[in-house]
Amino acid sequence: MTSRSHLNESLPISGRCPDVAAAAYREGHHMHKHTAHHADHGAVAPIEPHAAPDHNREPDAGHGGGAMRRLKQLLLLLCVAQLMVILDITAVNVAMPDMAKGLDIAGSDVGWTITSYSLIFGSLLLLGGRAADLLGRRRMFLSGLGIFVTASLAAALAGSAATLFAARAGQGLGAALLSPAALSILMTTFPKGTPRTHALAAWGAVGGAGAAVGVLLGGVLTELLGWQAIFFINLPIGIALAVAACRMIPVDTRTPQWRGLDLPGATLATASLGAIVFALSQAADIGWTSTQTVSLLTAGLAGLVAFVLVELRSTQPLLRIQRLADRGVGGGLIMMLAAAAALFGTFLLISLYMQNGLGTGPLLTGLGFLPLAVALAGGVHVGQHVLQHAGLRLPMAAGFATAAGGMLLLSGADAGGSYLGDVLPGMLVTGLGLGVVLVSVSVSVMTGAADEESGMLSGLNTTGHEIGGTIGIAVLATLAAASGGTATPSSLVPGIGDAFLVIAVTAAAASIIALIVLPSAATFLPKLRLAPRVAIH
Repeated sequence: MTSRSHLNESLPISGRCPDVAAAAYREGHHMHKHTAHHADHGAVAPIEPHAAPDHNREPDAGHGGGAMRRLKQLLLLLCVAQLMVILDITAVNVAMPDMAKGLDIAGSDVGWTITSYSLIFGSLLLLGGRAADLLGRRRMFLSGLGIFVTASLAAALAGSAATLFAARAGQGLGAALLSPAALSILMTTFPKGTPRTHALAAWGAVGGAGAAVGVLLGGVLTELLGWQAIFFINLPIGIALAVAACRMIPVDTRTPQWRGLDLPGATLATASLGAIVFALSQAADIGWTSTQTVSLLTAGLAGLVAFVLVELRSTQPLLRIQRLADRGVGGGLIMMLAAAAALFGTFLLISLYMQNGLGTGPLLTGLGFLPLAVALAGGVHVGQHVLQHAGLRLPMAAGFATAAGGMLLLSGADAGGSYLGDVLPGMLVTGLGLGVVLVSVSVSVMTGAADEESGMLSGLNTTGHEIGGTIGIAVLATLAAASGGTATPSSLVPGIGDAFLVIAVTAAAASIIALIVLPSAATFLPKLRLAPRVAIH
């Protein structure tokens, strides 16, 4: 267990780093569900720590050095795979306006370039982790990689919006299989203690760097080669990863076990969330009280109720519904949904405003996002220290209130604005507030979790992040398009201020709700002081 002094430390923040929170949280312990594995369960048997080399015995020293070199090579393989998954979210934000122009995507539908990915990724993440447990980690890693790369090729060659959205959904499916399998391999391969801690630090750093690298790489590729390049680049990387994985990850020895996957639960969750997101994305065009909107929302909510009933009766549920009664878990999930909606929405709206409103190219837009990444990191650093003394409620409420102030500044952006005057101040304030919120959410959900629950709760946290962002983009893109009055990407600019105003109101409401649904400092701080450090993603 990590010493109490390490509570001041955290891995870099990332909105797209599935399950690293739980891995570092329970570092040195067995993981459950999609991050917990026994040596006889699948592909990779743990490599036991080597003793210090004896300089009088050259062969043993060479053997130890060779094993460490192989571990480093495997870590590089896993981190590159995770980085590829992360980049295909952040890079798309910068390339989105060019995609919309090239494929004639309507203003109200432009958000689906992200939501079609994040919806499938988030809703199937828990299932992907379970599949790695039961079907084999190597099988799921290679299967997810194959699906992801194939879907990337389809996205690059897409000639219509519908084809692009379908390909992005395929990428989400591949990512939902690939990402938890990669972390599972890391957890079962690296020995407990320093080697695993360092491996988790590298994994978390990939998540933290992914956001900044993604917007920069997306800007460079789109500016120089076109938006298709952000998908084409996955082909050589994916092929190289597959070749390396076949050589470095041992073959699964156990027969796949299909029982226990909980396919009914996963199907209900995905279909229900899809119905809700589609209804919200179309509501501004056809009416919030129209038959289609009401019917889809009702069906989606009914499906989620059915999901709860299925999980309660399942002997091997994807999610233990009872854990949501814990104020830290249930309240933290609510806060994550709001925070992710604000974060995803901020990236989307600022990208559209800078390129369609200010005429900034993709490369400069990518550079323009760097202050947001710095502000997020600063917020995380501040939040970590405040949490240890004030608990959850006050930092969470203050973080959301600060973010609401930043969104209010951004709501003043119009067609005649500028980056320095209309974007940068609000971006910095928003990033600082959301950084505090994101660190608070991860700590809220994970603190006090039992060893056998850490993987499930980490998956819930990441799922909440992806689904919250998906819903946020669906609503905000629709509102911006409705205010613009026409169905072109550039028409979103007049409505972007209104969309930021909606996020500001949502963040302000979340600030008040945080004071009600989260545990008090008196009940939370004792748990926090006894808990290992939590990595933020």
